[in-house]
Amino acid sequence: MEMGSASDSLAALGHTTRLAIFRLLVQAGQEGVNAGLICDKLKLAPATLSFHLAHLSRVGLIRGRQDGRFIFYAADYAAMDALLAFLTDNCCQGAQCLPTAPLKRRRTAAAR
Repeated sequence: MEMGSASDSLAALGHTTRLAIFRLLVQAGQEGVNAGLICDKLKLAPATLSFHLAHLSRVGLIRGRQDGRFIFYAADYAAMDALLAFLTDNCCQGAQCLPTAPLKRRRTAAAR
């Protein structure tokens, strides 16, 4: 990941509403959720949600897919992993110092 892309992604997540949307989508899994459910859960106006979804989509952190008359949004886990890898590249001068949470997530994903 390039410095510019990482900066754009972090800037997008630096807004509380976009961070809440992204966290909701990460929790929802790969199937994602429709925009109406996001509005309901986060108590957002549709126009406000649309603005924030467009921003997250533009930086590549989420993706949308049309299903009938609904659009379902999901986190782009590859983009999230790339951002995390960029942030932790050469962490602690190569020593194992990262928290165990990412290991738990990987084990859980591998068990599926």
